[in-house]
Amino acid sequence: MGESLHTAENTAAGPHRPELQKAIQEIVDSGFAGVQLRVHDERGQWVGNAGVRKLGETAKPPTDGHFRVGSITKTFTAALVLQLVAEGRIGLDTPADDHLPEFGLDRRITVRMLLQHTSGLFSFTGEVYDDGTVVPGGVPGMGKEWMDNQFRTYQPEELVRMALSKPARFEPGADWSYSNTNYVVARLLIESVTGRSYAEEMQRLVLGPLGLTGTVVPDASPEIPEPHAHGYYAYEDAGQWKVADTTRFNPSWISAAGDMISTSQDLHTFFSALMSGRLLPAPLLAEMRTPHPKMGYGLGVFVEETDDGGTILQHNGGFWGWAALMYSTPDGSKTLTGSLTMGDAELDLAAMAGAFEIVKQKLVQEVFGGGQSEPARPTD
Repeated sequence: MGESLHTAENTAAGPHRPELQKAIQEIVDSGFAGVQLRVHDERGQWVGNAGVRKLGETAKPPTDGHFRVGSITKTFTAALVLQLVAEGRIGLDTPADDHLPEFGLDRRITVRMLLQHTSGLFSFTGEVYDDGTVVPGGVPGMGKEWMDNQFRTYQPEELVRMALSKPARFEPGADWSYSNTNYVVARLLIESVTGRSYAEEMQRLVLGPLGLTGTVVPDASPEIPEPHAHGYYAYEDAGQWKVADTTRFNPSWISAAGDMISTSQDLHTFFSALMSGRLLPAPLLAEMRTPHPKMGYGLGVFVEETDDGGTILQHNGGFWGWAALMYSTPDGSKTLTGSLTMGDAELDLAAMAGAFEIVKQKLVQEVFGGGQSEPARPTD
C-alpha cells in the first residue's frame, strides 16, 4: 500500500476502522511526529497513518515506508540462531565459549541464556540497577555525546569487550536482565559457526525464504531506503533544547541487538510466518515462546498474558527518533506492526514513554481484545 491511496479525507486502506485511526492520531497528539500502522486480523488488512513524514512538511508518513526497527532485530536474530539449532550447527544449551573462546566467557553461559537475557552479561549501552544507580556502558547513551558519535563505526567484538570490562550483573542463569550484549554475542556466534556474515545468514535463512525485500541488515551504513519518514531527537545541550534529524546514523553501535530496517508489511510477513511455524520446527518454536517467570521473555520475544487468559507475542523497539511495534497471536493469524517517529516536542523520555504506553495499550486492546486462548507456559 503506498501513499497513492491516501488523500486528506482518506488516511486508511482496508476495512473502515475509525477507532484505529483515532488511536494513531492520539499518538501524534501526544508528541510524536508521525505514525504508520498495519493490522491483519479477521476483518482483513487495515493500513493507516497520521502526522507528517518530515517536520515542516504536510505529507503523511508513507504507509509502505522503511523504518528502523530497533530491538525487534533481536527477534530476527533469535530466529536465525534457532534455525542454526535446527540445522544441527549449534546447541541451545552449548556454552557460548565453545565457539567464541577469544572472549574468555564464563563457561556456564549458554546460547539459550544469551537469547533469554539470563547470561548476566553487562549491557554495553549501560545499565540501571534496581536501586536506581546508572552505570554507563562503553557506547555514548544519549544527548550531545551520542550525537557527536552518531557516524562512528563500532566493531561487534569491540562492543562485547566493552561489556566484559564491567562486572557481570549476576551469575549465569541466576536472574533475568535485558542486555544488548547478549545479542551481539549471538551475532558473533552465528558468524563463527557458519563462516559467513550475519547479514548473509539472515538473507539465507530468513529474508530470502520469506521474500522480505524491504528489510535490510545495514551493518555500518547510515542510509535508509526510500520511501521513509524522518525521525528526530530532541535533547538538551548546555541548558538549551536542540532538535536533530536522526534519520541517518551509523547503527553499528547497536549491531544485531537493534540495527535492522524494515517495513510494516515485512514485519507482518516475518512475525506471522514465525508464529505459524513456517520458520522453525514445532519444538524450537515452543522453546522460543516459553517465557522466563520474572519478565515473560522467551527467546527473542515477550510473551504476554491478557486479562482473560489469552496470549500475545511481541517485541517492540526504539531509539533516538524512532519506535517500532510488532505483535501477534500465537498462531500468527492476527498481527499489528508499525512505526512511530519522534518530533521536536521538548518531552523527557519518561513523559514520552508514558504517553506512548497509554496509546499503545489502546491499540493492542482494540486489535487483540483478549488475545488468543493459548496460555503462556512459565519456565521452572
